[in-house]
Amino acid sequence: MEKQCYTIVKTISSAEQGMVMRDYLKKEIKVSRRALSAIKYKGGKLLVDGRERSVRHVLQRGEQLTIVFPPETPSEFLSDESMQLDIVYEDDVVLIVNKPAGIPVIPSHQYPSGTLANGLLRYFKDENLASTVHIINRLDRNTSGLMLVAKHRFSHERFFKMQKKKEIHRRYLAFVEGIMQQDQGVIDAPIGRRDGSAIERMVDWQNGRRSITHYKVLERFNDWTLVAVQLQTGRTHQIRVHFASIGHPLLGDDLYGGSLERLDRQALHSFEVSFIHPFTGELIHLHKQCPDDMLTLLAKPINLEMI
Repeated sequence: MEKQCYTIVKTISSAEQGMVMRDYLKKEIKVSRRALSAIKYKGGKLLVDGRERSVRHVLQRGEQLTIVFPPETPSEFLSDESMQLDIVYEDDVVLIVNKPAGIPVIPSHQYPSGTLANGLLRYFKDENLASTVHIINRLDRNTSGLMLVAKHRFSHERFFKMQKKKEIHRRYLAFVEGIMQQDQGVIDAPIGRRDGSAIERMVDWQNGRRSITHYKVLERFNDWTLVAVQLQTGRTHQIRVHFASIGHPLLGDDLYGGSLERLDRQALHSFEVSFIHPFTGELIHLHKQCPDDMLTLLAKPINLEMI
């Protein structure tokens, strides 16, 4: 069976009559020059009433325009693997998956297989999609929670621009050591690499990039605090570095000074994502309860919609 390429079908309205196809694709469908070049040279098609036309075609009312995006070839370094996926939301352009802790997002020298990307590629293959995996937002291996994945290059381009404009909003639950005194606050401290480490980051007032984290205390326990966190910037390990820098490392985060007494991984969960869907205009607003290892410490689920 031939794999399915992503396809958009539009009927030209009277208001759109007379537009040159190139202008229509750019203004109405938001097809970039790069995407248009891929359609032209990498196996895509532009059909008007079933016949191939060039981008110079002048559109007429009632014509049916079909945009067939080219098939995508996965990287030679990415193989498909069977994996249980917790898909929270899916449509024809994007899916949102709840990533378990302990699963890397993409292959690396240390983790060449068993990654979320391997499992997603198998899922795309089973769904007969002529596509590869496009990660919109990554999570650390030991961070759990909601992640966005574009189902083809065209939608990834749109979501990537939204992310740069901070139009995709995500919040996290973090368990931090000690009792935080302020009910809410902002950590504004630049982050850079720690010398001699390919992994570890640090607050670096000389050469770091500006990094801003907003937090709100939800509950205080005997010797640790539950906080909701929202990032204004998205640096590697930002939440972990920022809370460690103010004397409140995450529970289980031994890389940044956290104790392994209660958890064997950093107590961080991406519990909420919201955005205006770039293709439908619909508000997508999703929550996902934190996993069992975090719930055990809380002794009860959190009412996520009330945070």
